[in-house]
Amino acid sequence: MEDLQTLTHESIELLKQLISIPSFSKEEEETADKIAEYITAKGVLIHRKGNNIWCYNEHFDKNKPTILLNSHHDTVKPNPGYTNDPFEPIVENGKLYGLGSNDAGGALISLLTVFLYFYDCRTLKYNLCFAATAEEEISGKNGIESILGDIGELDFAIVGEPTLMQLAIAERGLMVIDCEAMGKAGHAARNEGENAIYNAIADINWFKSYKFPKESSLFGPISMNVTIIEAGSQHNVVPASCKFTVDVRVTDAYRNEEVLEIIKANIKSNASARSTRLKPSSISPEHPIVQAGLDLGRKTYGSPTTSDQALLDVPSLKLGPGDSARSHMANEYIYLDEIEDGINLYIEMLKSILI
Repeated sequence: MEDLQTLTHESIELLKQLISIPSFSKEEEETADKIAEYITAKGVLIHRKGNNIWCYNEHFDKNKPTILLNSHHDTVKPNPGYTNDPFEPIVENGKLYGLGSNDAGGALISLLTVFLYFYDCRTLKYNLCFAATAEEEISGKNGIESILGDIGELDFAIVGEPTLMQLAIAERGLMVIDCEAMGKAGHAARNEGENAIYNAIADINWFKSYKFPKESSLFGPISMNVTIIEAGSQHNVVPASCKFTVDVRVTDAYRNEEVLEIIKANIKSNASARSTRLKPSSISPEHPIVQAGLDLGRKTYGSPTTSDQALLDVPSLKLGPGDSARSHMANEYIYLDEIEDGINLYIEMLKSILI
């Protein structure tokens, strides 16, 4: 095993380099190059597809289960409120400033450090696969979803996102539903036609008041909010169509497809989901990796935000240094000791099940 203090120092230097390279979603080629260069210099064989990089522990055994250690290296565009240069890694009062430092650079380099720490260990009970992936911020199809078939069978995953190193054992899914209420055009002065807006109102009221029978123990009820509405062309024409959009945050009590069918069965408007890809996800509180975290004083919670967990079909735990409240904020930062503590906690948790 490589010296942990050296690995931690090197990984923080890598994070500074990543901050200095713009890596907006779909534009991550240069950060992928930098990550690949760093891992290759450690003597590790990498695999690459698009802007996704992944690798396995030295003594990979196909007869053992595999743990995925995953985080992303794309960022959103900088908040207009920045007073710092978002691409200049500045260390001040123990904080590392820069775009992507907190979301999710700190988690990314922490998981990479952990992977390299265990890389050449011969006595692991599990294989390790580290993956630095693209397009997480836009849930893009050229991110982690594009390499799952190449990575191979997985047992469970740790997804690195800023959680203050608390255990996010479930995550809401997301569906965006496009609806269209139909009517019949007519002249408003003569009270002709059938007003599609009035037809839409009935369905909108259903979205506002409906309570799904099952509730999540972590999240409570599914939430549905109408967020966009569009109808009419001029003041004296009764509209024949009214389109509206619904933001649906699905919990672990239902699959996305089940929620969509319930919606269709209860409204008169035509309804279609833009995608059912972003699934609710969870891992049992009794899972060994969760129990390892609890034994180290961590707490479990349900995360309201969406990550690459939504695209995984295996149990997954969202866990990482940094604070979700800082994500996408101006002058984004992460504390250096959060990274150091995060690395140590990841290692202690994994030791309890790996060795």
